[in-house]
Amino acid sequence: MSTNNQTKVKESPAYRHAAPSAPWPWIDTGDEVDPLELDAETPLSEPCTHKDCGGKCWREYPKSHFPNWTKGQVEKCKIADTINHKNSPCTIYQLEVDERGIFHQGNQLEFDVADADGLEAKWNKFKDDVPESTIRIRALFVKDMNSSALRMLGAKYDIEPFFFSSSLNWIPSSFQEDRRDGVGDHITITIPFIRSRKLESHRKRPIHTWITPDTRINLITQEIDTLKPLNLQKFGSDGPNKVLVRNLLSVHLIRNVTKSIIISYHGGKSDDTTAAYLHERIRYAGRSVYWQKMLKVDKDPTLVLLVFVWHAIYAWDEALGDLYVHICELEGQVSTVTSLEITEELHIIRAHLLHHASLLGALENTIDFIRTTPNPALDLEEDQNGIHKVSFLERECNFLLREVRRMEKQRIEQENRVKNVIQLVFSGVNILDSRTAIRDSAGMKQISYLAMLFLPASFAASIFGMNVTEIAPGTAGTVPHYLATALPLTVVSIWILVAYQSRYMFREEKSFFRRLLWPYELLREHIERKCGKGEEGVSTAENSAEKEKQNNGQSLDGTRCKRVRVGGGQDPGNNV
Repeated sequence: MSTNNQTKVKESPAYRHAAPSAPWPWIDTGDEVDPLELDAETPLSEPCTHKDCGGKCWREYPKSHFPNWTKGQVEKCKIADTINHKNSPCTIYQLEVDERGIFHQGNQLEFDVADADGLEAKWNKFKDDVPESTIRIRALFVKDMNSSALRMLGAKYDIEPFFFSSSLNWIPSSFQEDRRDGVGDHITITIPFIRSRKLESHRKRPIHTWITPDTRINLITQEIDTLKPLNLQKFGSDGPNKVLVRNLLSVHLIRNVTKSIIISYHGGKSDDTTAAYLHERIRYAGRSVYWQKMLKVDKDPTLVLLVFVWHAIYAWDEALGDLYVHICELEGQVSTVTSLEITEELHIIRAHLLHHASLLGALENTIDFIRTTPNPALDLEEDQNGIHKVSFLERECNFLLREVRRMEKQRIEQENRVKNVIQLVFSGVNILDSRTAIRDSAGMKQISYLAMLFLPASFAASIFGMNVTEIAPGTAGTVPHYLATALPLTVVSIWILVAYQSRYMFREEKSFFRRLLWPYELLREHIERKCGKGEEGVSTAENSAEKEKQNNGQSLDGTRCKRVRVGGGQDPGNNV
């Protein structure tokens, strides 16, 4: 909880730094270009064969494969932080797909930076490790990527550094590079998405039901930061509760004629989707008969990439479902939680929903990129008219796009519901303010009445002043003269005041001149209620009997009652 209204402004993701088509990688308009690098005659880098390089290709990555990535750029994109400071052990889980589309458990690789003497041996073993002839797709799930793992992966598979920089900086990106017809290409997708998980802490969320006048009120007690988790814990509840956290899906696919490689990056945060978890889920997807049949017929490795995308779809759908339940609970708590708390909560949710719109848009753009980027290693089949047939990839991408559009509609609906609840809170506050204003005006009216009671006396005192015999001998005025003037004026003022306000006491609308006779009018209505209208709550049969008795000249209590005419007399011969 932050008590400071001035929150730190978050920088927007640098999308310009997420595509290899940008001619100046990780250089901004205000950055200077190193003249030595500009004048250096560096030939175009060719893929290393790893035979006579002496391990230089992996030790000096990315400079060895991409000479335009200078030291300053590598530091700015955070790759240098991983190379120089990430020394924790790295684990790579392998998953393989054979020619029949069946998923198999692969080996588990360990990269320990502390073992400096064995790194070269590890490199030689890693670069010579190739899948068996029956394997056409190998997936690598990288857990806690360190310096040796990053450099060896980049050097062996000739990976564009933009994949690592986009992953480390959580920049949504989708691009294709090194495209060669009939051979293959490299494609990268980086998708930030929202995932729901259970809240580990079971501490009750407090409800502040009162605020003392001496308390300093801040309109924002929670920092509105869409990059931080969104707490869905209910007010005054200790669980089970949910929290929405950001996750990252970062995958690099090397599509090849014979063997294809999928590299999945996973950060080290506790909220992130772990490498072991996604490795298990992707392997479990291979048990699906639907996907087995499709992968058996279609050899395109991009279909396996769509399984990764489905993980983000599942996470999004669950997160929006939990958020919907939370919004419904807030709607029911509008009357029980203080307006300041509920309004603040709703504004925070709306800020996250607006941020979700950009994330869902990035997901839709990524799926559309996969759909419109066919594998150059495969020949597209054509029908007799020369029109390309709809592939499994395009069909599955259309399914995913429909899911994203459905969730976007769901997000819009939730945003509208939040707006409605905010308006409801404001309406409730306005009603309370109106009641307070009415109560205050009633108090002021009473004060005005009190002032009017003293007004005649004050008027008389101002007329007579101090010129009374009892105080100033020799004057003509006396105290009896003062009382004889002030008391009648007071009575008249009270009479007129009651006549003016008596319009609220009569059942029917009456003119002011008739209200001047308010004692008579009130007495007449009282007699009519007692004699002619019956008592409220009496049944129809009882009222009929009462009327019959009244028509016979007998009231309910056996006494005689005379009807009072408007003129003030009795109706002759008409006794009730």
